[in-house]
Amino acid sequence: MFTNYPEYLMYRQWMSRALELAKIAGEAGEIPVGAVITDASGNFIAQGENRKERDQDPTAHAEIVALRNAAQTLQTWRLHECILYVTLEPCPMCAGAIVHARLKKLVYGVDDTKTGAIRSVLNIPDSAASNHRLRVVGGILESACRQHLQDWFATRRMQNK
Repeated sequence: MFTNYPEYLMYRQWMSRALELAKIAGEAGEIPVGAVITDASGNFIAQGENRKERDQDPTAHAEIVALRNAAQTLQTWRLHECILYVTLEPCPMCAGAIVHARLKKLVYGVDDTKTGAIRSVLNIPDSAASNHRLRVVGGILESACRQHLQDWFATRRMQNK
């Protein structure tokens, strides 16, 4: 699948970090999603994790938090040389923000068959409404990302019984 092995290793490295952030979010009672932003060379820029419950902010998805942090770090909203790594396929709100931030690339772990807006349910980056073409790589550490989400939801269901 990947012809550029060093690039693939970089994807795995940053997705592992995003998974660590997802675990932190899950332990805090958030849906466990984590995100990391790097520059095109793989240097760390920013990170985020779901914070909707802690911040009482419906927009505090991991991707949005990471985008805000990256924009503050770089002092620009145009993130055209940046790569976003996120454990779960972004929702419509996040997909829109990603397109508007002009990200170079999105790398995600597992498809979201309920609200995924990159490839699964909708395809916002390739739609006529998109003013930016985004490169997308899905399925990085897919099994680990899926298992973490499934385990978290199973634990939540058990606690709610």
